[in-house]
Amino acid sequence: MNTELEQVVSEVAKAVKGKDRVIRKVLAAVLAGGHVLLEDIPGVGKTTLAMALGRALELEYKRMQFTPDVLPSDIVGFTMYNSGTREFEYKAGAVFCNLFLADELNRTSSKTQSALLEVMEENRVTVDGVSHALPEPFTVIATENPFGSSGTQLLPESQLDRFLICLQMGYPSHEAAIDILKNSAGGGIDQVRGVMGADRLLELRKQAETLHVEDDIYEYLMRLTEATRQDPRIALGVSPRGGIALLKMAKATALMRGGDYVIPEDVLSVIGDVWRHRIRLHARARAEGIGVPDIIMELTERIQAV
Repeated sequence: MNTELEQVVSEVAKAVKGKDRVIRKVLAAVLAGGHVLLEDIPGVGKTTLAMALGRALELEYKRMQFTPDVLPSDIVGFTMYNSGTREFEYKAGAVFCNLFLADELNRTSSKTQSALLEVMEENRVTVDGVSHALPEPFTVIATENPFGSSGTQLLPESQLDRFLICLQMGYPSHEAAIDILKNSAGGGIDQVRGVMGADRLLELRKQAETLHVEDDIYEYLMRLTEATRQDPRIALGVSPRGGIALLKMAKATALMRGGDYVIPEDVLSVIGDVWRHRIRLHARARAEGIGVPDIIMELTERIQAV
């Protein structure tokens, strides 16, 4: 294991009890330069995880609670006339930071969601025809409550595809829940200390990008990707972007375990998180009780690495 990155996991775990596996995957996504969607019921620690990670990585982070009245200008900023200088000045929005926490993203309007989509895709905002680059590194960690909760609406597929991974926190184990109760007044976030800064994170990102990948792994990835497009139960298979996302996450996972190259186990450990929100099933498959995780598991069992 990479001891430096494991130290980050240990710090975040002070605030998020019993979720080391989820913490590692979110950290891997940040290393891969991607964005994270945390989808689960309220109260399981989604926001706490994002805030604790920002502290451990010593990143400038901002949190925005998304409600129906949040405007695109709240995110990207706006220009206003300065009567003193007699010029229009740009006022930066909340998204100008290293780690942006979009809390309950699926409660806001489609127009506001689209504004965030441009930011996630291009790492810059455009206001009144002028582009403004975001600081590096930049990551969005968005949380959403399950569809059907009061005031929620489905995120469009184009926006879901911009998230590198989609994770579910789940309830804590019995032992972890007891630990949470014992420390409920202790301010877990305040116990998290910084381990590395933005410059070091960028260095590790470059290491992950340049990690060696054998041709056999590329072949394995493509056979898995193409299988999602050929399965009759799948209405929407994995796009080329989805294949690239899986490769990036596999590289970051290999770096976290201290490896110098990607192995099939790196791919298998993250494929469900990378593809779960990218695959759409036909209505008949859903009616038969088949889920996306079931199909992904079938594909990985049927298609073996060379």
